[in-house]
Amino acid sequence: MATQFGVKAKKGLGQHFLVDESIAKGIVDSLIIGDSLQVLEIGPGTGVLTKYLLADSRIKLEVCEIDTESIEYLQKTYPQMLYSLQQRDFLTTPLEKIFNGEYAVIGNFPYNISSQIFFRILDYKESVPQVVCMLQKEVAERLASGPGTKAYGILSVLLQAWYNIEYLFTVPEHVFLPPPKVKSGVIRLTRNNRTSLGCDEVLFKKVVKACFNQRRKTIRNSIKPIITEMGKQAKLDNPSEAFSTLLGLRPEQLSVEQFIELTNLMSL
Repeated sequence: MATQFGVKAKKGLGQHFLVDESIAKGIVDSLIIGDSLQVLEIGPGTGVLTKYLLADSRIKLEVCEIDTESIEYLQKTYPQMLYSLQQRDFLTTPLEKIFNGEYAVIGNFPYNISSQIFFRILDYKESVPQVVCMLQKEVAERLASGPGTKAYGILSVLLQAWYNIEYLFTVPEHVFLPPPKVKSGVIRLTRNNRTSLGCDEVLFKKVVKACFNQRRKTIRNSIKPIITEMGKQAKLDNPSEAFSTLLGLRPEQLSVEQFIELTNLMSL
């Protein structure tokens, strides 16, 4: 089992410790800071990002870490964190109790829960204007992909509805301990100006998931069960011109705005 600074990398936690300092600094430097910034780091591990975050006087840092070995190491290495360092699970901790106001999120996200992390971020989108993270390259590319690409999927649409997403750089396998079997990618999410989707957001999410879960089917076939459940079968039988155009497409062909339009046409 790989060990870094006395902390064992635990497979069950998806731990791969980044050991390249230049890449760590590059990830932290990707934050847009301004005069000051509250930052929540997910899974600091052995503190390779933490040290650079703490070194910037503009940053007020809090962390979410569930590994007790990592917490003990961080407490010894960064005593200035003692006042705030406690065991926290990002997926279950009430994040509104950590900071007052907005905060950025940063981290080397565990591959096995990266999707759950992003769904959680969406729940707090009004408080999180910025995310800088490293995750599996394939997933990073998927989130940043636009319509018309094979990588474009559920999280691409749900995140791009609220964030502008930039793919920043690729990270090779050998700079981790233990090295993962795949390359990683670093992306930055920056909150867009959208304050409302202008549609039923619960239905929007349901429609996006239904469509991409059957991505080889046309929209008509994917949403048929939802339309039937809504008691609006007549809308499929006699669709408007705008609705008919969308029904003939496949999910990867629709932009965020078209998914919003689709949701509204279903709600009429």
